[in-house]
Amino acid sequence: MLDVVGSGAQQTETDQQDLPVAGVAGQRDPVAGGASHADPVAAGVAGVTIVWADNNGIPRSRTVPAGQYGAAVERGVGITPLFAVFDSHDGITFEHAPLGTPSGDIRLMPVADRLVRLAGQPGFAWVPGRQVAADGSAWPYDQRGVLERQVARAAALGLDLLAGYEMEFHLSRASDDGDGDVRPVYDGPSYGPAKMLAVDAFAEQLLRDLDRNGVPVGQFHGEYGPGQFEFNIAPADPVTAADRQLLARQTVHAAARAHGLRAGFAPLVTLGQVGNGWHLHTSVFRAGTNLLSGGDGPGGLTAEGGAYLAGLLRDLPAIVAVTAPSLSSLQRRRPGYWCGAYTFWGVENREASLRFVPATPLLGAGHANVELKPSDASANPYLALAAVIAAGVAGVEDGLTPPDPVQEDPGGWSEERRAARGIRRLPVTVEQQLAELRLNERIRAALGEELVGAFIAVRESDAARASGRDAADVVRSYRWLY
Repeated sequence: MLDVVGSGAQQTETDQQDLPVAGVAGQRDPVAGGASHADPVAAGVAGVTIVWADNNGIPRSRTVPAGQYGAAVERGVGITPLFAVFDSHDGITFEHAPLGTPSGDIRLMPVADRLVRLAGQPGFAWVPGRQVAADGSAWPYDQRGVLERQVARAAALGLDLLAGYEMEFHLSRASDDGDGDVRPVYDGPSYGPAKMLAVDAFAEQLLRDLDRNGVPVGQFHGEYGPGQFEFNIAPADPVTAADRQLLARQTVHAAARAHGLRAGFAPLVTLGQVGNGWHLHTSVFRAGTNLLSGGDGPGGLTAEGGAYLAGLLRDLPAIVAVTAPSLSSLQRRRPGYWCGAYTFWGVENREASLRFVPATPLLGAGHANVELKPSDASANPYLALAAVIAAGVAGVEDGLTPPDPVQEDPGGWSEERRAARGIRRLPVTVEQQLAELRLNERIRAALGEELVGAFIAVRESDAARASGRDAADVVRSYRWLY
């Protein structure tokens, strides 16, 4: 059967839910007719869609006929290197000198052992792709390769990581008038069964399709905002987690279309409303032991677990430049909205940018994790995880100690009180955000200078496009991109 190959390793948690281990026999329906990974023709699909995410977090793809998939695995599919300098609205910037001309070609290579037939699009299979140079060598702008290198660096230090996502999204009633208006499927009490009843058929299909596509989910519920919903993806090794995030998005869009709905993952859907975060949870292990549990620090942090968290806190402004990079992200990130506006951590403090979720006797030591609140759909998932791992691992290497946790909302504090605790506002402009990235040698080194140059050029292109525009208009321009 065509199936995602995932990690069955020890788990962490996303928002205190017990989540299923990936790859458990019998969890998914045999949608692929028993075909092998290498034989989509035998599976009966018409084509295989090879997907990657660009520097705006937007999935891009090439689809090959099923009969040509074997050739694509061997030789890849040709694409332009300029995808690295596409901005969020498909403008191409030539401000990054190494990619300053329209000449050249690279190859998109399917990651063959991650092939899955799409339950919601049974005529097609899906597979993540790597970008390589024309001769097959490593290409510095390949985001998946950036993450793989950070995972390998952590492993060389005896550290393993798991990552899981909470994915929030908006559901609107679809229309053919092309106006892009928001028509929430439900605008009633949050978190209740009536909100789920409003999307009953969609929810049923989505849960079945996610399961069949190999995306294990812990829970699904109606969220706080109008038309807003959320599901949690089970933790996995970081590369698998990023692959699953992309596959989950495809699955949501297909299920929404099947029920006359439109799904939007944008950080902010309507100005003034709550936005959509993709809260990123990570745990760090040494020899199978969760370093975020069993120690004498706050919430049970060990010395190394505290160092991991302190590394995240030290580099938080530069991390957020990667994990929530868009203009829509900046508009979403406001004090009092539980989306992480200040540089501080807390134990189970939902206003904290870094919310530490400790182990409990009920859920066990593997439960402990750190949740990054300022993370959303405009982040490339591979780069986001690479930045987080680089910062956390550097904290362990440097033996950092975190400051005391903050259990209040410092948004109501005076500037003097925040300064006394070392708390500052995360960047509120593109210029501030990019300055943090430029100044942070650890995150730049993790991503690579070539990719950082392209990433900055794209962010500046987005900012130039939005210059002088009304804030609500900017929000609308991002609404359906993801």
